[in-house]
Amino acid sequence: MSNRDRDDVDLAAVSGYAANPFLDAPDDKPMSAEFRGTEWGDEVQQDEIPLTARVVTTRVARMPWGEIFKIEFTDLESRAPQKREIRPDYFIATDDRIVLLNEEDNEVAVKKISALDKPPEFEPGEIYGITSGSLNQEDGLWKTTISLKGDLCVTMRAIPRSFQKDRWKKGVGLVEYASGYGAHADGFRLKRQK
Repeated sequence: MSNRDRDDVDLAAVSGYAANPFLDAPDDKPMSAEFRGTEWGDEVQQDEIPLTARVVTTRVARMPWGEIFKIEFTDLESRAPQKREIRPDYFIATDDRIVLLNEEDNEVAVKKISALDKPPEFEPGEIYGITSGSLNQEDGLWKTTISLKGDLCVTMRAIPRSFQKDRWKKGVGLVEYASGYGAHADGFRLKRQK
């Protein structure tokens, strides 16, 4: 290997991070999109009723090896007697993974992780997106399947009588978010509108 080749390799190793095609942002400004879908549950008098939300994605940290995003669900509206709340999620995006940040205080965790020189070790059950191949993981009763279908990354996490589904689209971000508990006792499905 020539010195020039070594320099090119070293430069590539230093820069390291290529944006994740499923979760990226040009800057730190919040990006919002309208989502529509349905919700169901014991509180809902019908099988399913319409649900709408605004989903706001904000890059909250950028490191040489990746980025951290906060995804918030705001302006939730439906005819349900009790207003649904969906807590914000924080995701770490590296060039090949989207990983859920699931700490007691995510804002403190963002500060700690963003100061690291390299990504922390991720537990397989925390992975919510991939950029190549497929992933099948079992963690106790939880079964996770992540697959690529064209320009979509589909993540399905399930245990008996409960599920969570995320769909990420290249160049767009989150396009579907669904969750259900207790064999139709409570849940929702939201899809991004064009």
